[in-house]
Amino acid sequence: MIPDKVPEEDVFLGSEDLKKEAHVPSFEKYKELYHESVENPAEFWGSVAKDFFWRNKHTGQFLDYNFDVTKGEIFVKCMEGATTNICYNLLDLNVHEKNMADKIAFYWEGNEPGDELTVTYRELLHRVCQFANVLKSQGVKKGDRVSIYMPMVVELVVAMLACARIGAVHSVVFAGFSAESLCERIIDCQCSLLITADGFYRGDKLINLKLLSDEALQKCRDKGFPVKKCIMLKHLSKEAEETGDSRSPPAKRSCPDLEQKKQTGKAKKTRPIPQIPWNPEVDLCWHTLINGASDDCEPVWCDSEDPLFVLYTSGSTGKPKGVLHTVGGYMLFTATTFKLVFDYHPDDIYWCTADIGWITGHSYITYGPLAMGATSVLFEGLPTYPDVSRMWEIVDKYHVTKFYTAPTAIRLLMKFGNEPVQKYKRTSLKILGTVGEPINPEAWQWYYTVVGDKRCPVVDTFWQTETGGHVLTPLPAATPMKPGSATFPFFGVVPAILNESGEELEGPSEGYLVFKQPWPGMMRTVYGNHQRFETTYFKKFPGYYVTGDGCRRDKDGYYWITGRIDDMLNVSGHLLSTAEVESALVEHKAVAEAAVVSKPHPVKGESLYCFVTLKDGLIYNQTLEAELKKQVREKIGAIATPDFIQNAPGLPKTRSGKIMRRVLRKIACNEKDLGDISTLADSTVVEQLFENRCCSAV
Repeated sequence: MIPDKVPEEDVFLGSEDLKKEAHVPSFEKYKELYHESVENPAEFWGSVAKDFFWRNKHTGQFLDYNFDVTKGEIFVKCMEGATTNICYNLLDLNVHEKNMADKIAFYWEGNEPGDELTVTYRELLHRVCQFANVLKSQGVKKGDRVSIYMPMVVELVVAMLACARIGAVHSVVFAGFSAESLCERIIDCQCSLLITADGFYRGDKLINLKLLSDEALQKCRDKGFPVKKCIMLKHLSKEAEETGDSRSPPAKRSCPDLEQKKQTGKAKKTRPIPQIPWNPEVDLCWHTLINGASDDCEPVWCDSEDPLFVLYTSGSTGKPKGVLHTVGGYMLFTATTFKLVFDYHPDDIYWCTADIGWITGHSYITYGPLAMGATSVLFEGLPTYPDVSRMWEIVDKYHVTKFYTAPTAIRLLMKFGNEPVQKYKRTSLKILGTVGEPINPEAWQWYYTVVGDKRCPVVDTFWQTETGGHVLTPLPAATPMKPGSATFPFFGVVPAILNESGEELEGPSEGYLVFKQPWPGMMRTVYGNHQRFETTYFKKFPGYYVTGDGCRRDKDGYYWITGRIDDMLNVSGHLLSTAEVESALVEHKAVAEAAVVSKPHPVKGESLYCFVTLKDGLIYNQTLEAELKKQVREKIGAIATPDFIQNAPGLPKTRSGKIMRRVLRKIACNEKDLGDISTLADSTVVEQLFENRCCSAV
């Protein structure tokens, strides 16, 4: 599994200074801990659990599971019977037991430079308790689901932890998703309440979240699922919690006194404030509710296996899957991966640039860092706004030591050359990380050489919404790094590579990436559909968790992720279902059939290339193309907007009617070597599609 030794050539090593203070200082130490974690997980994870508060001890096995569908229902349990509260461990323990009350939990950096604030652990605890009491006043109780649709503001973290404090299950929906996507997620997990904001700016673009929320709630009502209450934060108004706004919103179609939020520092840009729709029968003002709410709220004690949150990820059938994570194991795993992968120390300033609407933001902005008492940067804006130096300006401003971003962002900034990076010092940086998709070696080298000045190890982390945290990753002081490789498994994770027949491959090989046993933080089920959980991840190869990714292992034992092997795309680090995009396209009255494939993109990694077959007698033109793009945006979100749409009089199908997407991917890339197409019912379709290719896709 783990090689006895790693190569000394063509690898990059952490510095001797880094090794001196590292939690895992050498490859030998990594191997020792890894073998313990795999052979005796109860002892390994049990020692981690001692750092947290448990009201009652677990009963039965520390980690129990079944991965084999032929032997019964699939399950994973960690510390079942133990009771705790994750919010208590993240906040109360740090404030009252670890003397971190005045330590900064978050430096919040707004979209506009100069729009900023700091929040200490004490302040965060008070805010969370207040909002937890607000939720209770609205009838939210343990086990209830709450949807959260908010920008990257401190109140988003407050809302998540307030749910966790009272045992409610949060379902955060990325604020870039459409009203239709929000509605679908609200109904799927039967949410009793929605938390949102008036809106936010992303660069120069205004996102009117309240308007989108109202559209989503109307769609819910139309489908027979009325959501009783919606709590709205006035993010764009000047009134913050500290103003003690005690006025109730009037019974009219606007929220009171929505004015420009005041900024500090150098930015004084005037922004228009959107007209905010207001329904007094449903809508409640965050600031009104919080005013006078007690900042004392006893935590609700939960079983380790009680649900913590549901987070939706795209499914190959087109319907998003509600990935469910539970309290205890997720807490242990996110805390441990954060501590060891970023080699976290108490004086570090950590910045993860992800959005909390995705799993990276859950695990490595909210839960992992706070569990370790870390100080983090929480960033609302874009890496290119107001200029392409924004990220490095922030690094210098807060003296960031550990920096975690996506290959998409790195490739985007590479286009502008070295000067925007090198105009800032970045001397505080110690470790760089990447997440969301495999990083190409060229981008890795630029990140390491230009951003990190050849001083900072790059931890290229592979993991999924389903895994809860890092599963393949270097450790900065211990692992010799190969650009583009996720290197070796994290503690407790046992990977294997299988061929199509389900046979384990040894040595250098390529095939399906699977895992042979669980770790504490992996998903427990698909919310409301355990059969789908078993079918998606465990039926193809009984006895293994199937990631859906291809993988190559080289002669030195390093793992290289080769990409999705199912009908999924990874666009800018965000997983999208081809079936979901196809469904949105065929809902247009002009479209008879659609097929979507990925096409390599120099910045986003993959782009969406769509083939549409129109109904008889209809003509493809630019107006129709614009309508189709708009339809996908509205159904899914801007992230899913097609890059290319090609008119396809026909699609390449087998004699049994199956669309050959392998051939479509070749056409999208203008690759004439199609391999074996003898099973095609009509090969002349292929010639037509090559002739009709989108000229901008060449």
